[in-house]
Amino acid sequence: MPKLSKVNLGKRVKVVSVEGPPSVKQRLKEMGITPGVELQIVRIAPLADPVDVEVRGYHLSIRKKEAELIEVEVIG
Repeated sequence: MPKLSKVNLGKRVKVVSVEGPPSVKQRLKEMGITPGVELQIVRIAPLADPVDVEVRGYHLSIRKKEAELIEVEVIG
């Protein structure tokens, strides 16, 4: 399964798992990024940092380092 950091602009994905230290996992969970949630890549900044996504009806900016911890399944 690819990591969120490797997904192309405009793709829709479903979160499969979130890795990393408990503090990072908790932070992402509080932002609504949990296994099973769908999100869309809406912008990728130069050097891929940060990645802007739409999740649960709102936009988030996720650091590249955090995006590398999110395993996803491409759905569209």
